[in-house]
Amino acid sequence: MSSPELVLQVLRTELRRAGITYKALAERIAMSESSVKRMFGQKDMSLSRLAQICKAAGVAMEDVLRQAADVTPHADTLTLAQERSVMANPKLLLVAICCLGHWTLEQIIETYDLSEAECILGLIELDKLEFIELKPMNRYRLRVSSAFHWRADGPVQEYFREFVVTDYFNGRFDGVGETLMCVPARLSLASAAAMLQKIQQLAAELARLQQEDRRLPVDERDGFTLLLGFRSWEFAAFTVLRRPSMMADAKSSVVHQIHQTGPRKR
Repeated sequence: MSSPELVLQVLRTELRRAGITYKALAERIAMSESSVKRMFGQKDMSLSRLAQICKAAGVAMEDVLRQAADVTPHADTLTLAQERSVMANPKLLLVAICCLGHWTLEQIIETYDLSEAECILGLIELDKLEFIELKPMNRYRLRVSSAFHWRADGPVQEYFREFVVTDYFNGRFDGVGETLMCVPARLSLASAAAMLQKIQQLAAELARLQQEDRRLPVDERDGFTLLLGFRSWEFAAFTVLRRPSMMADAKSSVVHQIHQTGPRKR
């Protein structure tokens, strides 16, 4: 879908949200209803007409353009070389993660021990890496998708496994809006694939909620992190307690799955 089509798609959504029909819009901008329908149907609208419609509907044109930019298809991952560049400087990784949370330059330097110059240089570097598109006044938009994730075999995930996971799970998970669950299950590979799809949908829903909440004041939002893992696994301390016959069955099952699906990366 092209950018003009995305803009009109967002505009339609905003008009529906405001309860404005094509007929009502036509009256507000002094056009016939058929002309308005034709304009949307042909996906042909000048910037001045877009501004006129947004004003008539009480919708901020910058919000429409920003939403269209946010839903434009982007990459789900960086290349290995790009990730290595991000990991080369811990402060650059920090700025990148802040960008994924849509922090402003001001919020980053107010929260972390980074100078304004360091933060701006980080944004410039992320722009070069095609992680963000840097705009005037040090604003930016992400050039990665809402389903973005670090490479499973990349240096960022390796860093997370070594340092972040332990730090994350040291928490009590008893605060408002927090939870920790460990849910074991015996599943077929088909069911495991279905579960993985559900997890991906959950991540997409989190991205959608974050997008909606960006309109709220900063003091009404807090930093939450969803850390998910889903794999074929048994706690080693439990494995050593298996009966010998069950140990053999478990090994046989693993060999069978490897033949069916290929070696699994750990």
